Amino acid sequence: MVKKPTRERILEAVVELHQEVGPADTTITAVADRAGVQRLTVYRHFPDERALIHGCSAHWGRQHPPPDPSAWTGIEDPRRRLRVALRSLYTYFEGGEEMLAQVLRDEDKVPALQEVLAPFWDYMAETAGGLAAGWGTDQGAQRLVRAAVGHALRFSTWRSLTREGLSSQEAAELMADFVSGLAEARS
Repeated sequence: MVKKPTRERILEAVVELHQEVGPADTTITAVADRAGVQRLTVYRHFPDERALIHGCSAHWGRQHPPPDPSAWTGIEDPRRRLRVALRSLYTYFEGGEEMLAQVLRDEDKVPALQEVLAPFWDYMAETAGGLAAGWGTDQGAQRLVRAAVGHALRFSTWRSLTREGLSSQEAAELMADFVSGLAEARS
């Protein structure tokens, strides 16, 4: 059996611990123990918490990339576009639930997480803007549609709905219907 490179073992240990206890409660000692190395070895590869969190994020992100918006940006009908996007995004949430729950919970506690999550929040804001466009509503109603789309795109919305027994696809359909109904009622 070939032993994995030390850096990879450390990154895998960090990912596991972040999923289990969260970044705020992950210690270098726990990472070293999990990776089967000394604390000093962890510091040789990752000199501080920031480097460790950025390394973990890149490692996890390669295995769990967010949905590619090109799958829905060319769809003109806003209802269909939202439905396709939510299905993709909710599938992503489902596959990354353990990590996303812990990281989003700890974001305010760990400054390096805020750096790491900035591109994610930019992605979500851009996605929300694109999905809120083209509903044919006046400015006042458009503000409500934008808020409803933003709510539908939240990890916490998906998690709440799936905790109520819905599948990810059912949750996506429900939220797409919610936004569509709001837009129709306001046009």
